[in-house]
Amino acid sequence: MTEESGESMKSEENVNPENESEKSASDKWKSLLANILWIAGILLAVIFIVEFVGQRTKVDGRSMEPMLQDGDQLIVDKISYRFRDPERFDIIIFPYHGDGSKKVYYIKRIIGLPGETVQIVDGKIYIDGEVLEEDYGKEVMEEAGRASQPIVLGDDEYFVLGDNRNNSKDSRVESVGNIKRSDIIGRAWVRIFPFDTFGVLKHK
Repeated sequence: MTEESGESMKSEENVNPENESEKSASDKWKSLLANILWIAGILLAVIFIVEFVGQRTKVDGRSMEPMLQDGDQLIVDKISYRFRDPERFDIIIFPYHGDGSKKVYYIKRIIGLPGETVQIVDGKIYIDGEVLEEDYGKEVMEEAGRASQPIVLGDDEYFVLGDNRNNSKDSRVESVGNIKRSDIIGRAWVRIFPFDTFGVLKHK
């Protein structure tokens, strides 16, 4: 058994400072790249969710009272209508193209479906000549607007009303009119604020 010299031991323990510096710089770059990829992944996920799945929106106005209140914050379901058609009484969000000064979104309830004939007489809604049984309206409608005459909906058109029907700008008004299927952004899904009313919205 031989004993190694002190000089030999010293030689084995020496570290090249240049190699250590290069290794440290390489580790920093790898860590930075990993963080960039992680942030990019999060951003892509957020963009995907907002574009295709759901997004937050705020109710501005009283047109959907008592169901929705001014200031309520909602999550809009943007994916369901990719697999099925909107249904009667769904609460939907769509752009208002009115005066074109700025982009505004409206939230209303679907009343008439594609191919149906809608008319409002003495505050009552008629679908294809039959009274629609529903009790979403806050009050009896005072104004029928353009629906005082029969409105025949196209194959991709919907007739919408606000629940607060005497304080709502909806399909009874020419500037809103019938809503095309392609204009529907999504369906009101969850109320997230105020917290005491948090929960999934019931459409029927």
